[in-house]
Amino acid sequence: MIRNASVVAPDRRDLLTFSQLRIGDSFRSRSHRMTLADIRAFATVYDPQVFHVDPERAAQTLFGRLVASGWHTAAVTMRLFVEAVPIAGGLIGAGVGEIRWPRPVVPDDELHVVVTVETLRESRSRPDIGLAGVRVETRNQNDEIVQIMRPQLVVPRQDDAADAGSALGKEMS
Repeated sequence: MIRNASVVAPDRRDLLTFSQLRIGDSFRSRSHRMTLADIRAFATVYDPQVFHVDPERAAQTLFGRLVASGWHTAAVTMRLFVEAVPIAGGLIGAGVGEIRWPRPVVPDDELHVVVTVETLRESRSRPDIGLAGVRVETRNQNDEIVQIMRPQLVVPRQDDAADAGSALGKEMS
């Protein structure tokens, strides 16, 4: 089932717990435009390489034009991921097994994420949580994959997930 996201409201009542997830569940985010100004601003502060900040000099690089930093793409992906996947207690990561950028993001690309549940397992040491392995694909307006990420999410198992944040700071296995 594909679920389309709306911007997450603080008082959402449709937050998902572990028992509500199924392998194959899929979530799609809204779109986000990557502007030249935003690409340059992010890179100037966090990844100041010529192919991210200087369009003229970027033309002489491997990319042949200015491209967004992969870390900018990752940051936008995280925002869209948070909005698209309504997990009780928030998106708490237990780690990321993979992150790749198979295609560069260029100014005016419209990005969205598609998140698919790939694995589900109960924690051996914590009966109140489960671990969900997901594939997060960031796609451009042509539906081309520009980033792939495979995080493990900590998902509360109890129906009342008000204390789901307590999973932080405790070892999970």
